[in-house]
Amino acid sequence: MIPKVFKEVIDLGDGREISIETGKLAKQAHGSVVVQSGKCMLLCTVVSNYRQADVDFLPLTVDYREKFAAAGRYPGGFFKREARPSDGEVLTMRLVDRVLRPLFPKDYHSETQVMIQLMSHDDDVMPDAMAGLAASAAIQLSDFPFECPISEARVGRINGEFVINPTRAQLLESDIDMMIGASADSVMMVEGEMDEISEEEMTEAIKFAHEAIKVQCAAQVKLAEAFGKKEVREYEPEREDADLAQKIHDMAYDKVYAVAQAGSAKHERSAAFGEIKEEIKASFSEEEQEDFGGLISKYYSKAEKAAVRDLTLNEGLRLDGRKTDEIRPIWCEVDYLPSTHGSSIFTRGETQALATVTLGTSREANQIDMPSYEGEERFYLHYNFPPFSTGEARPIRGTSRREVGHGNLAQRALKGMVPDDCPYTVRVVSEILESNGSSSMATVCAGTMAMMDAGVQLKKPVSGIAMGLISDADSGKYAVLSDILGDEDHLGDMDFKVTGTADGITACQMDIKVKGLSYEILVNALKQARDGRLHILGKITETIETPNNEVKDHAPTMVSRRVPNEFIGALIGPGGKVIQEMQKETETTIVINEDPVTEEGIVEILGVGSKGIDAVMAKIDAILFKPEVGSVYEVKVIKMLDFGAVVEYVEAPGNEVLLHVSELAWERTENVSDVVNMGDVFDVKYFGIDKRTRKEKVSRKAILPKPEGYVERPPRDNNRGRDNRGRDNRGRDNRRDDRRPRGDKKED
Repeated sequence: MIPKVFKEVIDLGDGREISIETGKLAKQAHGSVVVQSGKCMLLCTVVSNYRQADVDFLPLTVDYREKFAAAGRYPGGFFKREARPSDGEVLTMRLVDRVLRPLFPKDYHSETQVMIQLMSHDDDVMPDAMAGLAASAAIQLSDFPFECPISEARVGRINGEFVINPTRAQLLESDIDMMIGASADSVMMVEGEMDEISEEEMTEAIKFAHEAIKVQCAAQVKLAEAFGKKEVREYEPEREDADLAQKIHDMAYDKVYAVAQAGSAKHERSAAFGEIKEEIKASFSEEEQEDFGGLISKYYSKAEKAAVRDLTLNEGLRLDGRKTDEIRPIWCEVDYLPSTHGSSIFTRGETQALATVTLGTSREANQIDMPSYEGEERFYLHYNFPPFSTGEARPIRGTSRREVGHGNLAQRALKGMVPDDCPYTVRVVSEILESNGSSSMATVCAGTMAMMDAGVQLKKPVSGIAMGLISDADSGKYAVLSDILGDEDHLGDMDFKVTGTADGITACQMDIKVKGLSYEILVNALKQARDGRLHILGKITETIETPNNEVKDHAPTMVSRRVPNEFIGALIGPGGKVIQEMQKETETTIVINEDPVTEEGIVEILGVGSKGIDAVMAKIDAILFKPEVGSVYEVKVIKMLDFGAVVEYVEAPGNEVLLHVSELAWERTENVSDVVNMGDVFDVKYFGIDKRTRKEKVSRKAILPKPEGYVERPPRDNNRGRDNRGRDNRGRDNRRDDRRPRGDKKED
């Protein structure tokens, strides 16, 4: 039976469309859609168990995968099968998860899975920009308890004009690359990188994307209505007890307020809050504690959150005693690790990052091999968050999605300041040693200093700050918090991180937890973030004002040299013999790449100190050496032969040529050693290729004066002794008898 298909089309302008279709594929899933733009097709399926899991959170898994078959390619590696997700796929998962998760009810704990798969790829369509739309559209067709449709869109700006979902080629010309997630009413998530734009420009970009998202949300509603919107499933909600909640609030609020007002350090504050919680628990009998289960802890957390928020809104004070716009104490240090190419420590309050820089050739570039994109990164940053940084002991199971996301944010913040002509591949690694509030922004600051310490000529230093927001819709009060603590991240209404130079924003990440946040508040928050960012930037430049002019003595120096393609073979040698011996002898690393534009070879030479690099450059000069006809060159005898001497050009060692015995002197030379000996250095004249021998010809005698009375020998007559008919002087006919093939025998 032919399935009934339901479809909605969204017009993006410029002849581009996005279609949402359901009814044909994956019908046993609780919701499924195919989202298509051009040849790009995403299949999204959603499933949620009908039984609540025995946990106090939503076990939501968002999975995004790109199939290599979608681009007509095979997976790389030995096993020709898609394996663990790439960093690019992980980042897309995080973008979708951050928008979906807050829209499920707080007491919905059923295991839920959202799977998004790239099934067909189009080079002109970036699939990650449609992943949020696909996920939300599939959920709208399900019976999940979900607040409202959302969507995500990428916005770029080319020549001052905003563009929705630009192509990868268009992004190369854009000074903005931002992903915005929103419902029809509220912006919920912002993440991206910019070319030093202002706070107002960033806000305008968000507004532009939100208008496009409203259209995409309306299309989802139409599709669900046409398909037949299912009744929202019933589930067992969490137990609530209003009287108990009020009782615990009354018992905890004032005590928590007093502790928060004292402005103590993290461990002292946590211990004090813990004592209040235990006192409240102890006030209940064992039977009551068993009966109420986790409600006591739940309601205590609500009371604690309310007290801390009220302290900030009423008195402008925070948990650690700071004012709303005050930055924690900062201290920095560079060149801390003696053996790294560059290092720095950035400490802000109870957050500390130790960054290292390693310099390498293009061979060390980070290779990206995804169905939707193939390329390499010459600058990349890795972020590590060990459990000891928060005083915890927990299993270490590889790189987490959070580590990938935080590292990517810091990388996007810094990469625009690495100059295009930087000869190195630059790897920055941030080790978080302490964490209580925005270790990703500490990574940006530490990464800036470490690269400057390593001698990377950054265009401008970059700093970053994490901001928070506490607001009260009823009273209209709000407070923007600079340099938030970990606790303030959880209790606030907005968590946003902003990085930039003194001239503008380079990257941002924003999660907005309240509906209808006004753009006026957003702009004010961004401006306060700018003040904090500049304060931190001042601390960085006090430590290291400008990049070091040279790399460290133990760090490699990179020199690049362009070589015509015709000489690349000679430089590499048979089976790589020449280049391998050169690297071994000079203790350097040599990498050769081809420039497709100029059709030249780019030779990268990496070595510690100048001795090895100079030796490689001399070898290249020797390979490229081309003597000019008529020019005089200094040569050295390196081999003696009966019929001449082998000499090499002094300015191009390794370039050898035969100096024939007849070209040593004007006088007749019986023995080569009568004129020259091993190691002698003298001048010769270059005559190019000899027509008779078809070999290069040089002459010593050509630059010597002729002896007095010297008489040139007459040229040799090759026809001497033959008459005009080809007979020699003995009467024999040496001409070939063309009537009989050569080699035939006469018959007897």
